[in-house]
Amino acid sequence: MGWFWADAIQKPVSPPATGAAKCPVDHTKLAACPVVHSDGAETLDINPLNNMPYVLPTDKVPGQKIDLPTERTLSSIPRGDVPDQGVWEYPSPQQMFNAMIRKGKGDVPEDAVESMVNIHNFLNEGAWSEILKWEKPHTEQTKQEPRLLKFTGRPHDLTPRARFYQIMGKLFPDKYATEPPFDRHDWTVLRGDGQGGWQKVRYVIDYYGGPEDEDGMPTFFLDVRPALDSISSARDRLEFWLQQTKPTWDKAMGRD
Repeated sequence: MGWFWADAIQKPVSPPATGAAKCPVDHTKLAACPVVHSDGAETLDINPLNNMPYVLPTDKVPGQKIDLPTERTLSSIPRGDVPDQGVWEYPSPQQMFNAMIRKGKGDVPEDAVESMVNIHNFLNEGAWSEILKWEKPHTEQTKQEPRLLKFTGRPHDLTPRARFYQIMGKLFPDKYATEPPFDRHDWTVLRGDGQGGWQKVRYVIDYYGGPEDEDGMPTFFLDVRPALDSISSARDRLEFWLQQTKPTWDKAMGRD
């Protein structure tokens, strides 16, 4: 998904050491995505923070009939580990379309590109909003707002939870969705340590399509949670679960 774009003036950095209507966007046609491709077709310099080219032209491609906007939209998501790095930027519709053409996806309708970008920007903001809820206890303790260091798309890698839901959907189709997530992202979030430094926390996001609303518009569900790769994240998920189930237990115990 082409959600974040590399800043054209950003310097290269070294890679790390070591119910269920489908999304209306056809993700097989989204070439501008933060997915690590192994086909060897990419020849441009890639930013390891988002697995996308550092620079992508904003000129119209040969044969393009519609003038697509070239302005990029700023997200609300802080980027990098210092304030002067600003926020992440979304790609312009023209950049998105250029990336599709570059990847050989020229069958995408030109008049659908703006809607595709708007939908993805909307979902991206929703994902960050959910992450802020998870980070709130830590933010209140450290007085440091979290930031997004990097992200990657993994649409073909089902998370253990998504696999579980698929099994439960076959056993209990009336209760669990039968459609798998239409996408998955892993985001590396910087959590303040209370001393001006940062702790890296990996978040996993599954994107599900939901049923159409009363106006016939598609709906979406985001399953956002810290990855179970640290004791801290496991504790966060346990505390979150206890918080979610507290009203049920209070009612069962006769407490208001």
